[in-house]
Amino acid sequence: MTTTWPRQIQQFKNYLKLERSLSGNSVEAYIRDVEKLEQYFLIIDSDVIPEEVQSTDLQQFLEYINQLGLTPHSQARILSGIKAFYKYLMFEDIIDKDPTALIEGPKLGRKLPDTLEFNEIVTLLEAIDHSTPEGQRNRAMLEVLYSSGLRVSELIDLRLTNIMEDVGFLRVVGKGDKERLVPIGKDALKYLNIYRKEVRVHVKIQPGYENYAFLNRRGKKLTRVMVFTIIKNLATSIGMKKNISPHTFRHSFATHLIEGGADLRAVQEMLGHESITTTEIYTHLDRDYLRQVIQDFHPRS
Repeated sequence: MTTTWPRQIQQFKNYLKLERSLSGNSVEAYIRDVEKLEQYFLIIDSDVIPEEVQSTDLQQFLEYINQLGLTPHSQARILSGIKAFYKYLMFEDIIDKDPTALIEGPKLGRKLPDTLEFNEIVTLLEAIDHSTPEGQRNRAMLEVLYSSGLRVSELIDLRLTNIMEDVGFLRVVGKGDKERLVPIGKDALKYLNIYRKEVRVHVKIQPGYENYAFLNRRGKKLTRVMVFTIIKNLATSIGMKKNISPHTFRHSFATHLIEGGADLRAVQEMLGHESITTTEIYTHLDRDYLRQVIQDFHPRS
């Protein structure tokens, strides 16, 4: 890709600091928003430069981050940063037409958001009763959901032999039986090991279920409905008004990483999303890089 993106972003940064006199945090937030747009064009293998971006490109970008699971509030935040960037390019006479002018942000406030703040995640996890075998299993289960952004089907199908503790990864079988490697955080591994060594060993396991990580009292794998029920009951027990589900943890995982500054392509890889292009230009990212993204940007790390 041409160097135009880094150069224009750097000049935008200087403008925000010197002419707008914004705080360091505000400047970095704006820059992260614009860099997400730059990353998107890299992902779809487009060499479009900032001056050439059209409103249709921006609509497709918004659709992409929507598919990643970002809440309307987060999408609106990113769009506001990109709008500020194009206002700057107009101000500097670098472009004569603002491609963001007719772009509307997502509707806000129409329903309760199904993404949790980090402190809400912590409150939920801490509310679990660890004095019961089910409580210890549930803590491990929800830690894994939030640490690795799994779908509920991937969680209940997780096998013991796919927990690669030595390298800090899970081998996950996703949609269409496609496998991917996802980093797992130290907290999640800790609670997973407590469950395995102190609870699961005492369960009378039914034939055929020996390799499933999470089991019910009868020694069989959990059902999707059971996981939904556990989360709903937990939310009710602390008086949480938000309408949450297992997918909430997956959305929160993606949102917290992206809002923290993680690379869009890395998040797409960890979620197991297909390439958004028709051609297979999408390459798998290095495992060490994915692990580093989790360490740098996941609130639980």
